[in-house]
Amino acid sequence: MDAFGDRLATAVLRCKTPTLVGLDPRFDSLPASLKAGRDADNPADVAAAFEAFCKGVIDVVAPLVAVVKPQAAFFEQVGVPGMAALANTIAYARQEGLLVILDGKRNDIGSTAAGYADAYLGEESAWKADALTVSPYLGDDSLTPFVDVANDRGAGIFVLVKTSNPGGGLFQDVSDGDGPLYRHVANHVELLNARNSSASRYGPVGAVVGATYPEQLVELRAVMPHAWFLVPGYGAQGGAAADVAGAFDEDGLGAVVNNSRGIIFAHAKDDRFGDDRWQDAVEAATHAMIASLRDNTPASAQ
Repeated sequence: MDAFGDRLATAVLRCKTPTLVGLDPRFDSLPASLKAGRDADNPADVAAAFEAFCKGVIDVVAPLVAVVKPQAAFFEQVGVPGMAALANTIAYARQEGLLVILDGKRNDIGSTAAGYADAYLGEESAWKADALTVSPYLGDDSLTPFVDVANDRGAGIFVLVKTSNPGGGLFQDVSDGDGPLYRHVANHVELLNARNSSASRYGPVGAVVGATYPEQLVELRAVMPHAWFLVPGYGAQGGAAADVAGAFDEDGLGAVVNNSRGIIFAHAKDDRFGDDRWQDAVEAATHAMIASLRDNTPASAQ
């Protein structure tokens, strides 16, 4: 299989947008039609609603965007039925031609890290994700197994570098004479990619850098020229299109920008639609984000 960096570049260029749709199902926020007849205290009912909802979102966005990002936590909290719903959601997204980044923020050391990598990454894995979010806190020996499996299977990882949440700076901004911790992580991501870059010039190791820190996006794009950026924080967390402009390279590539609640629950905020037309609301919100990124970022070069 082609390298993940190349596959992501091809998919983004095909769709002409870096828009990434996050799949974060929450039972209370689902359209009424998907909750009807289902017990919020019954894990099987909740999981069935989550699967139906995510598949309904995928039906709308698959012709418009290149990639979706299921958040594992919302499925895991429902137990075994939720995990089955996650597996079915990933399979359906891939069937519809989407790349899948699983947001699980996994990591450990040694054989356990290798186990996570084997479980999640690539067509050969149990979960068949194209990429996985990974924590770098345990150091290089915890990242190497993921990079090795990603290379073998044409998959990717996205390392947490500068996250979008306000509390992230408690550790990420701690500085020594060589700069803040997030800069050290970024330097290591670039080192890993320099050894593994592909035809698109991007390696298998991406970086999570939040839209809520526009100055750091510019800084970190310069530090990591071989890394795809996964940019959370757009929309509900306050990030706007102009804030993410620094994530892109001169060709308008190099970043995918996540929007979860602002797209998948758009029916609750847009008076034109409501529960009965929730998929129309998803489509309108996706088109609006695509247009905003086109008008306010170098992604227009695509």
